[in-house]
Amino acid sequence: MALVIAVALFVAQAINFALILQERQRARIEGTTGPVVARIADAIERNTFAKPTRFDRGRVRNAASSPVSPTGEHRRDIEQSLRTALGEAGLNTGRVETEVHRFVPDDFRLRYTGKERRERFRRAGGELMIAVERPGKDWLVLSVPWFGGNDWIFWRLIWQTVILYIVVLVPVLVAARQISKPLRTLAVAARGFRPGGSVDALAEAGPQDVRDVIAAFNALRLRVTAMLDEKDRMLGAIGHDLRTPLAALRVRIESVDDDTDRLRMAETIAEMNRMLDDILSLARLGRPSEPLTEVDLAALVEAVVDDFLDLGEDVAFEERARLRMRLRPSLMRRALRNLIENALKYGSEVEVQLAEQPDQVRIIVCDRGPGIPEDRLNDVFEAFTRLENSRNKDTGGIGLGLALARAIVREAGGDILLANRVGGGLAATITLRR
Repeated sequence: MALVIAVALFVAQAINFALILQERQRARIEGTTGPVVARIADAIERNTFAKPTRFDRGRVRNAASSPVSPTGEHRRDIEQSLRTALGEAGLNTGRVETEVHRFVPDDFRLRYTGKERRERFRRAGGELMIAVERPGKDWLVLSVPWFGGNDWIFWRLIWQTVILYIVVLVPVLVAARQISKPLRTLAVAARGFRPGGSVDALAEAGPQDVRDVIAAFNALRLRVTAMLDEKDRMLGAIGHDLRTPLAALRVRIESVDDDTDRLRMAETIAEMNRMLDDILSLARLGRPSEPLTEVDLAALVEAVVDDFLDLGEDVAFEERARLRMRLRPSLMRRALRNLIENALKYGSEVEVQLAEQPDQVRIIVCDRGPGIPEDRLNDVFEAFTRLENSRNKDTGGIGLGLALARAIVREAGGDILLANRVGGGLAATITLRR
């Protein structure tokens, strides 16, 4: 707002400056032309001309030729105005020539004129010599003071602009600050809002419209928090209500005589429990009950890999030095476990790497398998998405593993990227900012 007003004031002052210069130029031409025409007309009528002197005293004198130097400073606008004015006065004249002579301090020519006229010429800074031709006769010559400088106008307009900026912009900046400060506070609060976090109301400050926006944000934050609390209670109830019949089924299948059928039923119930855990975890993400904890990330990754080694899986990991970071360890284990399980299901030669950089840490899970088509690398992060054309459809799952892993990592301030490896296979990279 201040910038718009400053630009508008500058444009207005520029237009004002141009109009003042134009008006000053017109007044100077008219102020020069009128008296000169009157003097020349009076001299011609009386046929009395001054004798040539070392310095012209303002009277009209005659000369055999024009004293104007061809290389001097000429004023074409004055010449045109004089030709028009002399014609309108009925005087028969030929060419009109002008030349500006600049004075220096103690110019010798000023010594031969009266005190009053000498001061006029000194203030003007120069004289304008005018030569008017009388066809077939001679030239009529006279000199008038020439006020050629516009510096005083320039500096006056600069000071006007500075004063105008102070008078107008300072109150505007103060008002803008009163508006922008509560808006910045509101923007920070909106960006920093996390479900389950502090719900202290923002102080309502600023103009009435801004206070209304802050009040609406406070009310919205309370409604969002209440809705999420209700959602958590509902999910908890759903999880409890579903796990109870699943537990009952798990007990009942023990009475099944056929070992093969009993094993398949148990696997189905276990898969339903895992599916339920994934859905509830994904739905509750963003409101974790686990606090941020400073952990050794290298030890965490090694512990997850050890769990798979205990199950007889072939997962390689090179031991690294301690790497302290603040995160939610249980959720990060879940995300890493999902990536390793995904690699084991669809590939072989699974390897986990930990790379440390000054501003970030990367956990890379590599495998040798079919990979993913380049145009579908982001699709697998969508919930309930499975790429049957590139993955074995007999491996089970409902397509929540990668979606849950990315949601966990993004909640921690990082991200997951997938890339196909040269020679086949996939590399899933978790990037965490330090």
